[in-house]
Amino acid sequence: MKALYFTEHGGPEVMQYGELPDPQPGPGQALVRVKAVALNRVDLWVREGGPAFARLPKPHVGGADVAGIVAGYGSNADGPPPGTRVVVDPGVVTGKDEWTLRGEDSLSPHYHILGEDMWGGCADYVVVPAANLMPIPDDFDFPEAAAPLLVYLTAWRMLVARARLQAGESVAIVGAGGGVNSAAMQIAKYLGATVYAITSTEEKMARAQALGADFAINYRQEDWSKAVFLATGKRGVDVVVDNVGAPTWVPGIRALARGGRLVNVGGTGGPVGDMDLRLVFRKQISILGSTMGSHRDFREVMDLIWQRKLAPVIDRVMPLSDGRAAHEHLERGDQFGKVVLAP
Repeated sequence: MKALYFTEHGGPEVMQYGELPDPQPGPGQALVRVKAVALNRVDLWVREGGPAFARLPKPHVGGADVAGIVAGYGSNADGPPPGTRVVVDPGVVTGKDEWTLRGEDSLSPHYHILGEDMWGGCADYVVVPAANLMPIPDDFDFPEAAAPLLVYLTAWRMLVARARLQAGESVAIVGAGGGVNSAAMQIAKYLGATVYAITSTEEKMARAQALGADFAINYRQEDWSKAVFLATGKRGVDVVVDNVGAPTWVPGIRALARGGRLVNVGGTGGPVGDMDLRLVFRKQISILGSTMGSHRDFREVMDLIWQRKLAPVIDRVMPLSDGRAAHEHLERGDQFGKVVLAP
């Protein structure tokens, strides 16, 4: 099969497009003919390497967000009939434990992300658990179906299950151009919250407001935490969503109202941030971590996608053979929404 892969860690230049052996489904697994696969920040992290990925078997195929057609099954697999158009839940559970038994799949050490420490969908075919398949409605094309998977799952869990955002509350979303944050803006508006989008250009400000953000703030032109504080009548927001980390940690805490919640879903700007603990205990702030989500979370948010109550944002669709250029585009941070590859 044709695949986008790397044999050593590094920059976008290590990405190769060529032939790899076709995967074969094992017990309980499905073989999916990939028709679209969306990229995520995790694809860059895995490619770059680090302690968590130093021993990753090579060659490695990334890609967590898969839409395609069921091509077959291994033994003892139960899923939609071959030929069915499907998406794949990118959270793969390989065992049972106390967390999976209570439906908290992403807390489990048996939880894995498709394309992270297992082969993903940047190829003609991918093997996945049959239980992770979900049929695609007829009115969705493959790129539109692939675009929301990981980011909407992540955004749903962090806002609904972790931050417990309620109608009438307010949320500041730091970095409006990424896939998770464009999803978070839509979900927050669906929940009835007031949304402050923190972004870097006039164009991204306009696009954030087109997605439903009530206010857009350019962090390159002003102190965004102060702007949020003043815009809320010196109250602050109930929730801050942060996936940047070190540069935005302190401003995020300052922007929170008393009793507010900071939910962290990444550290693209650095993993270690300073903190004034006095702000935390005086304002009685909750600091919450969140990543990915459960199979239940996936079903809940995808039901809203299929009903078109939430709409995936696609930056561009590119051929799989242009995967290196897609990595370069993501690395520059030029995108607004998802970059989708079509084999």
